[in-house]
Amino acid sequence: MASSASLSIPLPARTVHLRGGGAWLLLCAVVAMAGCGAGTTRTMQPTSASLSLAGGDASIDTNCTGCNATDGRGSAVYRFSAATEDGSPAKVMWTVAGGDAKAGAGNIDAEGRYTPPGFLTADRAEVTVTARMVESPSVTASTTITVTPGFLEPLTPENVTLGPGGTITLTGRLSVAGGNSGIRFALAGSASGAAGGMGTLSPVDCERTQAAFTTCTVTYAAPAVIDAPAVSYVVAHAGKASTEMAILLNPAGVASNPVAHREALNMPMALGASGGNNGDLDANGNSVADCCGGTLGALVEDANGKRYLLSNNHVLARSDHAAAGDAIVQPGLIDNNCTPNGDGPGTTPVATLSSWLPLKSAQTNADAAIAQVSSPRVVDGAGAILELGARKADGTLMSAPPGVSSTNGKGETARLSMQVAKSGRTTGLTCGAVSAVDLDVAVDYFEDCAETRHYLTKVFTHQMAVSGDRFSDAGDSGALVVDATNAEPVGLFFAGGVDTAGVVQGVATPAPEVLSELGATSGTGYSFVGGADHAVSCLSFGDSTMAAAQHEPLSTVETARAQQALTLARAVVNPREGVLGVAAGKSSDRAGEAAVVVYVDEAVMPSVPAMVGGVRTVVIPTTARALAAGNAAVVNHLGDTLTAMALTRAMDVKQQAARSLMEKNPAMFGVGVGQSLDNPREAALVVYVDKNHLPAQLPQTIDGVRVRYVVMDRLHVTRSYTTAAPVRHCAPAVTDETDLRPRLNLN
Repeated sequence: MASSASLSIPLPARTVHLRGGGAWLLLCAVVAMAGCGAGTTRTMQPTSASLSLAGGDASIDTNCTGCNATDGRGSAVYRFSAATEDGSPAKVMWTVAGGDAKAGAGNIDAEGRYTPPGFLTADRAEVTVTARMVESPSVTASTTITVTPGFLEPLTPENVTLGPGGTITLTGRLSVAGGNSGIRFALAGSASGAAGGMGTLSPVDCERTQAAFTTCTVTYAAPAVIDAPAVSYVVAHAGKASTEMAILLNPAGVASNPVAHREALNMPMALGASGGNNGDLDANGNSVADCCGGTLGALVEDANGKRYLLSNNHVLARSDHAAAGDAIVQPGLIDNNCTPNGDGPGTTPVATLSSWLPLKSAQTNADAAIAQVSSPRVVDGAGAILELGARKADGTLMSAPPGVSSTNGKGETARLSMQVAKSGRTTGLTCGAVSAVDLDVAVDYFEDCAETRHYLTKVFTHQMAVSGDRFSDAGDSGALVVDATNAEPVGLFFAGGVDTAGVVQGVATPAPEVLSELGATSGTGYSFVGGADHAVSCLSFGDSTMAAAQHEPLSTVETARAQQALTLARAVVNPREGVLGVAAGKSSDRAGEAAVVVYVDEAVMPSVPAMVGGVRTVVIPTTARALAAGNAAVVNHLGDTLTAMALTRAMDVKQQAARSLMEKNPAMFGVGVGQSLDNPREAALVVYVDKNHLPAQLPQTIDGVRVRYVVMDRLHVTRSYTTAAPVRHCAPAVTDETDLRPRLNLN
């Protein structure tokens, strides 16, 4: 590399992958990064009236805020098009010029998809985009786009828990070295940036040099008095780009910062921390292009007493592409500037890869791998997991082993609505609820960290889903999911994403299934290492699913449907039979869809059909007095009210319908069984649908069972990915790296 290889550079963050921590050096020569630039376009007069350019009035930044298209990998780009005088598409050659003095102008492909430089060394850069007609090279048209810096990564940390008077310093980074750009921080009452928010912010401190990206920090202080748990937000703005982080305020004084899970730990280490395969990187010759990392989840032992670290195949075994004996390091390369052990300091080898469940095999049904612990001195012998224990005097949480006394280390079977916890590399200790069981889900795996080479699509069956605000993020793959009431293992977390309501949807393989399959593969039994059952200090940011659905406006068509169905529904009102009244409302099982609200006597609980006049029903138990006084609830609350008969019936329907639904409509990438949000006394098929390919029609019921839809991007395996600072490493080049992060083809 050039002499500037000693300078440091932070890396552009993808929307679903976290950036690695540490000091990043800025280089003059940088391989094109997958971010998008920002700014405004000004159409210039073409050199000939027979050619014109179109692309819209752009305003984009280095995070691609405002970009208008995506490339073949799903990365945001700004798409230009050229037309002849009569408006027909013109066949042209595209070029870019100008740009940043060091980062350049970015690049544009043959289809007119422009990707700006990944960083700047000034507050703005002018890039000229030119189209030249293939048949008449003298005919050209140009436009200029102004590129400005954007956020490189989510705020650090992304989530935190604080008690009264607690403080936390937040860090944001801009992709500009030098210049005068900065970040503005503001308190908010919601993730959308709505006014409000509790606590105070200090003045912003920004560090700007020519050798590193601009870093801005601010200190948040929690209120001195917190009456009840609440979530406050800090929103950071730079130009038109923004990002936010959540602070869970709690009167108990619990203080939890997930940043500690990414750091190099003292030995013997606790689990729930950053880790991965020492070869978990993509190489270009002797240069490391990028790397991945996940979570070292739990400690297990075989029948002979040998101890192993448990995590996912895609974390430890690089999605089938590793070799037995590979070194497993802590922290993962993602948190060590993509520098492998032996090529530089910062990581500790803690285990050697022993075996894994091959993803390519049709006989396996879990994404799991184990690595034999290299020495009793490197891993806590009791199997302690970060923050799984009791609160200390300063509010922080002790490490503690999972509970194994109830199941003799074999794991517990999860049930719907069970409160569960996980301790992972990225979001630390968080809690959510089991939202679906018996889940079939399709997952895409790739052969590289950047997900440019598809490996396979695997359908997992009988999985469990967990939902909750801020429950997980990229890098939490491999975390152990435990019952929050007793810390017994219930699942191995491996994939997740965020739905259109802003709620995290995660997927885990049931813990007993993981142990059983590992045992069948190696010929010996395995058990979780742990201690006595104990409660977990459940840190839950809540679940916004129903609130978001009720906030979703109804179209004119949906409003009219509700009114028509309401006329029919009034005919069934009969207080003596327990039907107290009806009203027009909204469905929570399908956001944006009208519903008829049916108020029923909570002492009678009459049966109510799933639909009236082709419109969903929302069944709300109440009393005649509450209804008359206008105090009846407008939405339901989930609880353990689902009968075993209803659950069994839904599972039978799911077994018959799931594969057919997923095969006939690829937009549906997962089907499980959960509770209906419109009537929690009834089970529902929970169907995960690709938000980018929503079918025109989605059935409200299947064989008489309600259907609840989770709309989101396809799930991805929750391994964290980062582009490496472009410094030369001494690690051997890897030409067929297969550090695969599966993307669930289910949600």
